[in-house]
Amino acid sequence: MSAKIKYTNEPLGDVKVIADFLPSPAELAFNEEGVKVTLALSKKSIDFFKAEATKNHTQYQRMIRRLLDAYVESHSANAKTGSNL
Repeated sequence: MSAKIKYTNEPLGDVKVIADFLPSPAELAFNEEGVKVTLALSKKSIDFFKAEATKNHTQYQRMIRRLLDAYVESHSANAKTGSNL
């Protein structure tokens, strides 16, 4: 790495600007209050989440929690806009 980098003033070509899709650090750092519940789920569902969690190197309970949060978020947004999706 002893060679110097020589910069030129050439056109960049076909450059596309993409929208910022990353969450802000504040959104990543939230610690939402958790509530423990007892819930009976089917063996089929638990086996599925355990297998998927193993494949993705995560916890199956975390996957289920995120699924429920996404469902609530989707339906909360629909309730605000009046959509029935």
